[in-house]
Amino acid sequence: MEQKKNKHLTLEDRNEIQQCLDHGMTFKAIAGRIGKDQTTVSKEVKKHLNFTASKVVHRDRNGNELPSPVCPKLLKTPFVCNPCEKKRYSCPFQKQKYIAKLAQQEYETLLVDAREGIALNKEEFYVADQVIANGIQQGQHLYHILQSNHLQMSKSAVYRNLQKGYLSVSAIDFPRVVKFKPRRQKAMEYVPKTAKIGRTYADFLAFTEKNGIPSWVEMDTVIGRIGGKVILTLHFTFCNFMVGILLDNKTAAEAATKFQKLKAAFSSNKVRFARVFPLILTDNGGEFSNISAFECNLDGVKETDLFFCDPMQSCQKPRVEKNHTLFRDIVPKGKSFDGFTQEKVNMIFSHVNSVKRKVLNGKTPYEIFSFTYGSDIAEIFGIKPIPADKVIQSPMLLSR
Repeated sequence: MEQKKNKHLTLEDRNEIQQCLDHGMTFKAIAGRIGKDQTTVSKEVKKHLNFTASKVVHRDRNGNELPSPVCPKLLKTPFVCNPCEKKRYSCPFQKQKYIAKLAQQEYETLLVDAREGIALNKEEFYVADQVIANGIQQGQHLYHILQSNHLQMSKSAVYRNLQKGYLSVSAIDFPRVVKFKPRRQKAMEYVPKTAKIGRTYADFLAFTEKNGIPSWVEMDTVIGRIGGKVILTLHFTFCNFMVGILLDNKTAAEAATKFQKLKAAFSSNKVRFARVFPLILTDNGGEFSNISAFECNLDGVKETDLFFCDPMQSCQKPRVEKNHTLFRDIVPKGKSFDGFTQEKVNMIFSHVNSVKRKVLNGKTPYEIFSFTYGSDIAEIFGIKPIPADKVIQSPMLLSR
């Protein structure tokens, strides 16, 4: 991998480092995986060691407690207990591990502390503090105070100093500060780099060429209201047939549960899932991180292959992206899916799959798909044929 110079390590990089350390990889091998120099990895690990005291108490002959001895293995690379098989058992030594989440928190704290500070000198700051305090006592808004008195401070700087307790006024004195609650930030799920080994887009191209696979299923998700329900879409590239599965949320657990439910429907109808899904191509969304749920059957035996596009390269699965435009003819962007049911989603995609396509010589995706696999497979998906004169490709369909 090409080295990424002058770039800070990201949480994804740190997770990659931790996972590689857990598998006993060297700094050089880890550096090659994340595109950094091995000294960068070494410094990162040494800088963010997490220490845990040993549960074993060491005493001298007189019964006085002694400090825990240092494990000989920690005196050489990789300097951590991550790959040690004894780390979960009663180890007599003090443990030191590299934990990606804690390393990221320490990095972010250091970054904030390095960028923050009071730009004014001591006298200027006290003058500004007095001006702000007088204005706040008169009920003036902060922007008005700063502009009227030509203070060389931004609103964000004032709020930071207020939060740190540097000002003589408190948050309760400001007209708006106490009214706003901090926004809740939810960490986005992602697909770890280690999970994509052998499943990259380059691997996908090599796999299809080696096995002579002419078509596959492109998988994606369509978002309604942010934080609300989403629709997982499955697009069969040989005929533009598309299926939608309603998810209560955009999480790996929800996507895995609904996909396993689809496999159970195939199994109950005595249909081999791999016959219809020989190969799946998707993006790097965290909802697809539970790879075994997509590749394995209900008994845990692998039956199909899942590959991932390169990050930020939606052009590598263009068919599903283009077919989403037909869905958006009926459900415009910004429309919430919270009131949708799976039956309503099936109705929408039944109309989408009944639109005649020029690329199919005037045939519909439903006709080609049902001719290839049979109408019983389409029925498992909940898709039905719609007569040509009854097809609706507008939001009017939602009101019916």
